[in-house]
Amino acid sequence: MTVARKPKSSGRPLIVDLDGTLVPVDLLVEQFASVASKDWRAALGAIAELRRGKSALKAAVAEAGELQPALLPYDPAVIALVRKARDEGRPVYLATASHQLQADAIARHLGLFDGVFATNADVNLAGPAKARLLVEHFGERGFDYIGNHSQDLSVWKYAHTALAVRASAGVRRRLNRLNVRSEIVECRRSGVRDWIRALRVHQYSKNLLIFVPLLAGHAHLLSQWLAASMMFAAFCVAASSAYLLNDLLDLEADRQHPTKVFRPLASGAISTQGALVAIPILFLSAIALSAIITPFCPLVVAGYLLLTLGYSFYLKRRMLVDVVALALLYTIRIIAGSVASGISPSEWLLAFSLFAFSSLAIIKRYTEVAGRLDRNLVDISHRNYRKEDLVVLASLAAATGTNAVTVFAMYVNSPAVTQLYSHPKLLWLICPLLLYLLGRALMVSNRREMHDDPVVWALRDRICRIGLFVSGLIALAAL
Repeated sequence: MTVARKPKSSGRPLIVDLDGTLVPVDLLVEQFASVASKDWRAALGAIAELRRGKSALKAAVAEAGELQPALLPYDPAVIALVRKARDEGRPVYLATASHQLQADAIARHLGLFDGVFATNADVNLAGPAKARLLVEHFGERGFDYIGNHSQDLSVWKYAHTALAVRASAGVRRRLNRLNVRSEIVECRRSGVRDWIRALRVHQYSKNLLIFVPLLAGHAHLLSQWLAASMMFAAFCVAASSAYLLNDLLDLEADRQHPTKVFRPLASGAISTQGALVAIPILFLSAIALSAIITPFCPLVVAGYLLLTLGYSFYLKRRMLVDVVALALLYTIRIIAGSVASGISPSEWLLAFSLFAFSSLAIIKRYTEVAGRLDRNLVDISHRNYRKEDLVVLASLAAATGTNAVTVFAMYVNSPAVTQLYSHPKLLWLICPLLLYLLGRALMVSNRREMHDDPVVWALRDRICRIGLFVSGLIALAAL
């Protein structure tokens, strides 16, 4: 249960909780997500251990995944309290319901603790079990304890001083009712801005693809636009659910990335527990919202979410399969607009979407691999791309982009265009613009100036916006 060593210091010990306190995350959730993203069979095996109790589950997860303590987002306020206690000559211990393997790894990395108390295969060191162990070692009122959760009330009851970090209002009220000296440790708490970033509200612009079938089909009925608007809202909610799940599964990789490390989940600004609660709520809300439109709309949303799950757990680790999956996720948005509005999707539009977004998806992978090459980092183990693949990726991006323009040119020359446009030959002017925009995206990526997401880059880039605006003017002139 404990690997505590005899401290060289004296004074009242300071006991520090781990999950939600020393780190603003839940290690069980994080490491399980890491295991699930790499080997779903191992994740199912860990779940099966629940029949033997939660401590067995924690042991299975800790043994299946390798924790990297250097990547965790430690709370600076708690670290400061630990360092202050050590400067005062007080012994400091880590006491956690996380597994012993995880706790020991963190203690070795920080080098700040005189000992560790943690869960093992037999005992889940949480709540009353932790309180009994600490009282046995230090006596009632013989230690100070830093925690955050309602389960820590069992420990605070026997502490000399109870220090609360990120405790909810309800936990604070219950703490105040205990006959114990208490302090609130001021630290950064998650706010609305953090959740807006975590839900990636800025990415909702991608769902404007839902309106493309209406624009391409020259829809004029208000009911069609209202239905598409509701589908747009449903896809925004569904996308946020998918983004949270993907960030949860990619925590380890994001914390090693130069920019993704600042994402709310990776940085600890949003708790993993909060994300776990939000994901199913958003998922069910998206299904319910789409069900208001037509009975078939929830099937499209469910298909999008299933493909997202497949991408997050498996497809993103398969070379080029991930590219096709990303292109399909964008194309499904166009299909969603067709289903919601009742407009049959054009084969030309779907083919153009697959090629165009495949090109952008390949550029996304090119940017990731090029970044690792420039920083002299090893190839990502969970992504099936190597640094020597850069030339091939660039060639594929150019080829698929050119195919997208070819499909558009064939559409302009097809009989379908004459039914929709009075001056269809004007649409030929869009072809060189598309060639320029897709080629420019690849050039920008090659110059290491590309955003992590080429679609976001295209929406923010001034020249791209001008190109898309001019293309729209040409389409209007062709009517």
